[in-house]
Amino acid sequence: MVFDGLLEFIVLNYSGKVVEVGSGSFFKVAIELQKKGFDVTCTDIRDIKAPKGIKFVIDDINSPTLEIYKGSSLIYSIRPPSELFEAIRSLSRKVGADCIIKPLPDEIPENFSLINHKGDFFYLSRF
Repeated sequence: MVFDGLLEFIVLNYSGKVVEVGSGSFFKVAIELQKKGFDVTCTDIRDIKAPKGIKFVIDDINSPTLEIYKGSSLIYSIRPPSELFEAIRSLSRKVGADCIIKPLPDEIPENFSLINHKGDFFYLSRF
């Protein structure tokens, strides 16, 4: 799978509830995490038809419904628009969950640490 390094890093470092922000119609990581026993919720500002078994909630990261994210060990986002990086990080801090951003190759989120896990690059902020 394209995001094997990211997936393995999450499996090795987190458990329980995780939330993917801005999933759009890309659910491959969420599906694999669910197969590995994670309680996965995906969110997007638009109504998206999620695959069977994947929890999906419409939510605006700029005005998030905190109940969706409370109790999660990790909030992650794959290729979100750069203007949402800080909103995702701020939400993670509010609920006490770590935050992973997998940006487009030419984007670097501020206040995150670069992680290279098995050749897969992403950014982590721990809370």
